Amino acid sequence: MHSTDAATTLFVSDLHLDDARPHIVADFERFCAGEARQADALYVLGDLFEAYVGDDDDAALNARVAAALHGVAAAGVPVRFIVGNRDFLVGDAYARRCGMAMLEDGAVIDLYGTPTLVLHGDVLCTDDAAYLAFRRQVRDPAWQAAFLARPLVERRAFAAQARDASRAHTAQTDMAIMDVNQDAVDTALRRAGVTRMVHGHTHRPAIHDFELDGKPAQRIVLGDWYQQGSVLRVGRDTATLVGLAPD
Repeated sequence: MHSTDAATTLFVSDLHLDDARPHIVADFERFCAGEARQADALYVLGDLFEAYVGDDDDAALNARVAAALHGVAAAGVPVRFIVGNRDFLVGDAYARRCGMAMLEDGAVIDLYGTPTLVLHGDVLCTDDAAYLAFRRQVRDPAWQAAFLARPLVERRAFAAQARDASRAHTAQTDMAIMDVNQDAVDTALRRAGVTRMVHGHTHRPAIHDFELDGKPAQRIVLGDWYQQGSVLRVGRDTATLVGLAPD
C-alpha cells in the first residue's frame, strides 16, 4: 500500500529498448527497481521495444524487460500497457510474464478524479497517409496470424527491414505531417467524453493547454528514451514531465 500523501501515477512511452542501446535498458531497469515501485500505478503507452516479433521470441532482452516490469507488479504497483507501432505484437503471454494488464488503445482511466484518455498516439497522425496504410495492414488479425506463423529468423529479418523503412520514411516526410492532427485530437476527446489525454509516439514531450468546445482541455505528450529516460508524474493536482538523467 502506497502513501496517499504523495500519490503519483507514472507514464512512460517510446522507450524503444534495444540491445544497441544497453545504457537505456539499464536506465529502464533502474527506473523499475526504484521510483516505479513507489507509484500508485505505472502506464507504458507503447513502443516499449524498438522491435517485437512475437511472444515466443527467446531474446535475452525480452526476458530482462519482463523481469524488470514483473518486479514493479510484485511490489504491488499495477502495471498497464498499450501497444505501440513497434510492439503491436505483444500478446497476453508476454503481458503475463511482465505482470501487466493490456489496455485498449484509447482507454479512459480515472486519474485522481479526472477522466483521462490514454493512447499511443499514432492514430492521431491522420495527415500521414502512408503510415496509416501500413498500420491498417499490420494490425489486421489475418496478417498478424500469418506473420507469427513464420520462423523467428524470418520475423527478425522483417523487423530489421521495417526499422530501415521507418527511418527512411521519417527522413523523407515533413515533421508537421508526422505530428498529430488537432482535429483528430478534438474528435478523440469528444468521442471519449473527456478533456484530457496522454499519449506518446511523436517524441515531442510537452503539455499543451487549449480550448475544446468552450472548455479548457489538455494534451500531454510523453518523451522518448533514445538519449535518456523520460517520465510523466501525475499527482492529484499536478502533472510534471521530467527527463531522467542518464547513467
